[in-house]
Amino acid sequence: MSGGLTSHCLRDLQKLEQYLPLLENLIFHVDLVCSNHRVLRWILELQIRWSSALSSSSLFNLRGPKFFQIDNLHYELGMTLYLYAALLRERAIEILPADLVQSATLFREASGVFQHLANEVFPSLQSAQSVERPLEATPSMCTVMSIICLAEAQAVTIRKAEEKGTTVGLLAKLHYGITELLGEATAIVYSNTKEYKDISSSFLEFISSCKALHELRSRKYLAESVKIGEQVGVAVGVLRDALINGKRELPGEESWRSIFGKEIDAAADMLRKFENENEFVWHEKIPSGDELPRLQGNKIANALPYHPKRWERELNFKI
Repeated sequence: MSGGLTSHCLRDLQKLEQYLPLLENLIFHVDLVCSNHRVLRWILELQIRWSSALSSSSLFNLRGPKFFQIDNLHYELGMTLYLYAALLRERAIEILPADLVQSATLFREASGVFQHLANEVFPSLQSAQSVERPLEATPSMCTVMSIICLAEAQAVTIRKAEEKGTTVGLLAKLHYGITELLGEATAIVYSNTKEYKDISSSFLEFISSCKALHELRSRKYLAESVKIGEQVGVAVGVLRDALINGKRELPGEESWRSIFGKEIDAAADMLRKFENENEFVWHEKIPSGDELPRLQGNKIANALPYHPKRWERELNFKI
C-alpha cells in the first residue's frame, strides 16, 4: 500500500499527482533550450511509447497491445494527463454507491482534464501529420470523453435529485439532457470517420446504449408527468413509443443488456397499469407519432477547469 491507501485507483492517482508537476517543470525548462541538438537527441532516445485502450487493433492483437511512439515530451504529458483523467473517472465510479456528491465532483474534474487536453495539449501535436498516434492523443476524442464525463456527472446528480423527491417533469428533462450530451459525443465520432476507423466497437456500443437507456428513462418520467396532469391516454402513448424504441436499442453486451432489460420491464409494468386505468376509467384516445409530446433536455453539469501544477524551483541546465 502507498501512504496507507487501500484503493488501487487512489494509489495510482497519488503517483500521477506527484509525477505531473515534475513533468510540467521538465517540459517548461526543456522548451527553453529545445533548439539544442543534444536536447533533441536526448528526447529521441527516450522512445516515448503508449498503447491505446480505445483501439480495436490493440484490444484484439494476439501479439500484445500496439504501441505508438511520438518523440515529444508533450506527448508524454498528454497521455499521462489522459490516464489521470481516466483514473478520476474510475474513482468516481468506485465511490458512487457511497458518496454521490463526491462522485459527481470527480466526474466533473475528469471532464475538465479532458477539456484541457482537447484545447491546450494535443492541438500542438497535430502538426506531425505523418506520425501515427493513439485515439487518446486526438483533440476530438478528448472532447468526446469530456462530454461523456459530464453525462455521467449529470446521471449521478439525477440519483441525488431522485432521493430528494424532485418532480418527475424535471427528472424527464435531466435524463434527456444526458441523451443530448451523448448525442453530441456520437456526432463527433461519426464526423471523424477517418480518424476513428480503428475505434473499439465496445466503446461505440457503450455510448449508444447509455444514450438509449437515458432516453427510455426520460420517456418513463414524461409519462408519469402527463399522467399526473390527468392525460392518461397521452401517458399510454408515450410509454408505447418508449418500449418500441427501447427494444430496438437493446445492447449486445450481456451486463448492459441486463440493466436495459430491467428498465424495459419497469416501463412495460407501468404501461399495463396505465392502459388498464384508461380502459376502465378515462377512455381517452391514445395518441402516437407526431401527436406525442416532444422530449426536452436540460443539461446542468459543467466541467471543473484543470489548472496544471508545476514545482517552482530553479534548475541550472548545462548543455
